[in-house]
Amino acid sequence: MKAAGSKMKKNLFPLLLLAGLALLPLVLESNYFLHLMILFLLWVVIGSSWNLLAGFTGQVSFGHAAFFGVGAYTAGLLFHHLQISPWWGMALGGVFAFLVGLPFGAICFPLRGAYFALASLALGEGIRHIATIAESFTGGMVGIMIMPTFVSKVPYYYITLFLASLSVLSIQLIMRSKPGYYFISIREDQDAAASLGVNTTLYKNVSLAISAFWTGMAGALYMNYMGFIDPHVVFSLHDYSVMAILVAIVGGVGTVYGPTVGAFIMVAFQELFRTGFFGLFAFLGKATGVAAVTALGDAVKKAHVLGFGILVIVVILYLPNGVVGDWEKIKRNVFRIHPAK
Repeated sequence: MKAAGSKMKKNLFPLLLLAGLALLPLVLESNYFLHLMILFLLWVVIGSSWNLLAGFTGQVSFGHAAFFGVGAYTAGLLFHHLQISPWWGMALGGVFAFLVGLPFGAICFPLRGAYFALASLALGEGIRHIATIAESFTGGMVGIMIMPTFVSKVPYYYITLFLASLSVLSIQLIMRSKPGYYFISIREDQDAAASLGVNTTLYKNVSLAISAFWTGMAGALYMNYMGFIDPHVVFSLHDYSVMAILVAIVGGVGTVYGPTVGAFIMVAFQELFRTGFFGLFAFLGKATGVAAVTALGDAVKKAHVLGFGILVIVVILYLPNGVVGDWEKIKRNVFRIHPAK
């Protein structure tokens, strides 16, 4: 009875969270905070996609910027060359990312561990260089610009919320199905899984294809929302490939809702540094007239990478399974909540 109540609570929380997010634009009129929420939801999609491949299947990737950029360029190039609405990129961006992922997986999945990770890094950097050099097709470093479809951020918010919800739900359903169990068996011991009859190469490719598809969808939506892309922006190793890893690590690798929590923490953390603790240093510098405080605020704005590093070190040391994975430990040690005996 107690287990049934606990399960109902566990299933009820995501629904309440989704309902709260759906109602958010009705009470949040600030375009600035809506923009942050759109970024948060985009990172839910990207982080969940990376987590499916690395967290559940055990294939660590440093190349998810490649799939994100392919999705973004699919939407941008449709408009740039054919004058087709970039919203068709929402249908085709994920498909093209999927088509890039398939041959890459077929070639590189015989590699394991660090070798596969390096191969994925080479994929992202290779496609970035191709997009930079092929100026007549991609526009090179000049990039591609489109006019945003909506003036208000509210439609973009709901579209991103729908995409994030769909990606998390699909991954949750996959992990409860037979392929999900195969993914976990490959992560735990690939040789043992193969000896039991699991086609490890096939299921690693399935995991990569689903991961690439959702990351490409996020890239296509980014193109429609931001209205501008270039190779440096959408194929950035740090901004997308590494950030996807950090989102999953902080939230909880190998958990369904870990990337959602990690996305919120990382977007908030990034914005905290970018704005100098939401303008706190600028305010204190102005109020006190001390130039050193203002200078410190300027230094903080440039130190977000250092902040990310410190955050990840703290998480690895004290929460090795991430916030969601070590939630029971957080409840015991931080909130002093102990399970009833």
